[in-house]
Amino acid sequence: MAEFNLSDFSSLDPAQFASLVKNASDAQLNEVLGGDLRTKVLDEIFRRMPGLFRPERAGNTEAVIHWIITGAPGGGSDTYELVIANGACALSETPSHEPKLAVTVGPADFLKLVSGNGNPVMMFMSGKLKAKGDLALAANIANLFNIPKA
Repeated sequence: MAEFNLSDFSSLDPAQFASLVKNASDAQLNEVLGGDLRTKVLDEIFRRMPGLFRPERAGNTEAVIHWIITGAPGGGSDTYELVIANGACALSETPSHEPKLAVTVGPADFLKLVSGNGNPVMMFMSGKLKAKGDLALAANIANLFNIPKA
């Protein structure tokens, strides 16, 4: 099994991250987000999302999106809130708005999704990704971000 190390994730560019995820097993991905690095890795992924946002593709989209990543130590989940408004995307410090869309996904599938290594439609169809709320927004969400490719 190849080494999968995200301890210095903040120094990785999106293409390096995508390549790491592509070459990792589900067990390795779940282990990273099931351990001590979970908060550090998730915080860094969501910190980068506003910079990967494509306002030219968003048009007049106004939405609050809750990302719920399951598989936390102790069986819990973490929720991150992105607010898309006025052609910009911002990460909320604390989820506090009613979401137009809530996406629930497990740790390995989340890492595959945000690294361009997972097919969101197939994840949704197979039940690995759950979307509640605006399903048209869910279908278009990948187009709103510059997702890296490995």
